[in-house]
Amino acid sequence: MAPEPVLEAQGLTKHFGDVRAVDNLQFSLNKGELFGLVGPDGAGKTTTIRMLCGIIKPTSGSAQIMGYDLRKDMAQIKKHIGYLSQRFTLYGDLTVDENIEFFAEIHQVKNYDNRREELLEFTRLRPFRWRLAENLSGGMKRKLALACTLIHTPDLLLLDEPTTGVDPLSRRDFWKILFRLLQAGITIIMTTPYLDEAERASRVALMSKGRLAVIDTPQKVKSMMKGSIVELVCDDIRKASETAKGMAEVTEVQTFGDRLQLVIENMEKDFPKMRRRLLDRGIQIVQWRQVPPSLENVFISLTRESGWDKDHG
Repeated sequence: MAPEPVLEAQGLTKHFGDVRAVDNLQFSLNKGELFGLVGPDGAGKTTTIRMLCGIIKPTSGSAQIMGYDLRKDMAQIKKHIGYLSQRFTLYGDLTVDENIEFFAEIHQVKNYDNRREELLEFTRLRPFRWRLAENLSGGMKRKLALACTLIHTPDLLLLDEPTTGVDPLSRRDFWKILFRLLQAGITIIMTTPYLDEAERASRVALMSKGRLAVIDTPQKVKSMMKGSIVELVCDDIRKASETAKGMAEVTEVQTFGDRLQLVIENMEKDFPKMRRRLLDRGIQIVQWRQVPPSLENVFISLTRESGWDKDHG
């Protein structure tokens, strides 16, 4: 018999007036899973998380968290979840220790001293425990916010863009902490605008304009990519980009510094044709290679094929 999902959403929908921010979401999470909810600003990611935390009510649909009904049992659900918002409110005039103590009292955690010591060690904040929160770096503030979120030992963590605006080193440290939480059996759902981060998830859901395009492992999602991706280094990158955009066989053109990345429908047939077109325009290809698709490539491809970029523009 399969274990009961930690979270199961059925037809979860949210309207704000005439705007359908979240549209009929269906997904479930298993224990110890890292579920990445990705998409651009306005996709509905934060609205989804806020519904699951009980901050806003769904217009329709339902969800169960740890077997409890989202609409009826929110008081019970809050005992099992931890929520880290994009703008988690720390108290700048309180120390690291005092902030953790404050959130322990909010969650009615008694005898929290040992738990606080564990979290300070876990987040490597012990040397800074007497420092005021307002004097911490951005990365340290995010780690303190996570420690406050974990004080009542939740089963499910809901993280809304936890690494946005954090420096690369702190971002790496934050991910180390997340993987240790997963090893401890905690389930995590997180939103992120960084598709490279989402590749670390057990499963990823690509979201656009309130709807889910696909849910699967990162590898399986990337295998859905249609066409081939070619990376070029040219002597005139701007001219090469303009030329490629004018070719029917090229479905996508992106510039990364001195490199051009193209999505071509048929590599064997269309690449020689494109190469000749560039040479005819006086553009020399210094170097080229075929590269595997990223989640970003797949996301752009899926939204273009579905017509969401036009229907909801």
